[in-house]
Amino acid sequence: MVKIPISKPYFDEEDKNIIKKPLESGWVVQGPFVGEFEERFASFAKASFAIATSNCTTALHLGLIALGVGRGDKVIVPSFTYIASANAIEYVGAVPIFCDIDLESFNIDLESLREILDKQSKIKAIMPVNLFGLCANMESIIEIAKKYNVKVIEDSACGFDSWIGSKHSGTFGDCGCFSFHPRKSLTTGEGGMLITNNSEIAQKVRSLRDHGASKTDFQRHSGQDTFLLPSFKMLGYNYRLTDIQGALGVSQIKKAEKIMDNRRKIAQKYDRALKDISQFVLPRAQEGFKHGYQSYVCLFGGEEVLKMDSIEKVDAMHIKRNLFMQKLEALGISTRQGTHAVHTLEYYKNKYNLQRQDYFKSYVADRLSISLPLYPQMTMQEFEYIVDSIYKVL
Repeated sequence: MVKIPISKPYFDEEDKNIIKKPLESGWVVQGPFVGEFEERFASFAKASFAIATSNCTTALHLGLIALGVGRGDKVIVPSFTYIASANAIEYVGAVPIFCDIDLESFNIDLESLREILDKQSKIKAIMPVNLFGLCANMESIIEIAKKYNVKVIEDSACGFDSWIGSKHSGTFGDCGCFSFHPRKSLTTGEGGMLITNNSEIAQKVRSLRDHGASKTDFQRHSGQDTFLLPSFKMLGYNYRLTDIQGALGVSQIKKAEKIMDNRRKIAQKYDRALKDISQFVLPRAQEGFKHGYQSYVCLFGGEEVLKMDSIEKVDAMHIKRNLFMQKLEALGISTRQGTHAVHTLEYYKNKYNLQRQDYFKSYVADRLSISLPLYPQMTMQEFEYIVDSIYKVL
């Protein structure tokens, strides 16, 4: 039976060979390959500094600390995102203030954002999410943030090679955070990166990820007086990336252009093949926005979904979406909902007494989004099987 996964990391012989090098050198913790990966990532994203972390969630955690967000503060975050976005806010003792989204982009809705800032006090930061590889309207968000004097930390977990004009996602706000999970365009297994143009933020995050140490183990062992331990001026964490992962990151980013070119070509094929299906709203990008296609996410139910105004209508269409996904699964094709509406998840729903209709468009996206298989090494045979199956099921 055919088995097509939702995603598949792209590895080649270079990846396999390079991860042997830290094993052969004996230096497997954070070291020279992590440093090289950071330099290459900063150069690619046109950022001044890049600091590797154990994953994107820990990068968000450290970024919030570096921005001075703490207990009693509030951080605005779209409800339609992976739960890690809100969790990082909880980690620092702050309160996530959920915001609804624009269904055509799946990103934070500017009108809702302004409304929250007008009504709420103690807002310390905005955490826009550049979801599925498409930047939020960052230029407008930065204008709003300046007006209300709040910080901006971009959750760019999905945002590698996503651009507005000549600016990469993660470079608009005070800092931006990326994921290298296997479902992301580049992967180190697990792993994350924080980028910033602010030297103070960079210096603080470097120390925070390494227990608050004044210098890394590699710096200490590479210099003089290697027998002396570093000083610790702040409470830190063990959020380091290993050099094995760093080596894989170096190899992955070297072929980023090839990986991303293939992803975009497959997305364009989907655009052409599915454009006449009335039951889908296909991914859209505004003029000047370059989509990274970490995922190819549609809305099931067609254009009428964009105008839905009742929970009952959404739930009725949700049953049809799930049936559609079940039938594709029976044909060996994996699909997923885009992500979840965090305000409907038990922890947040119960803690903040939230109702599903509170962020209606996020609820629509939760119930009706569908992510189709996308990976750079997808064959034409696999692609045609997916498209033929979609038409057959519909």
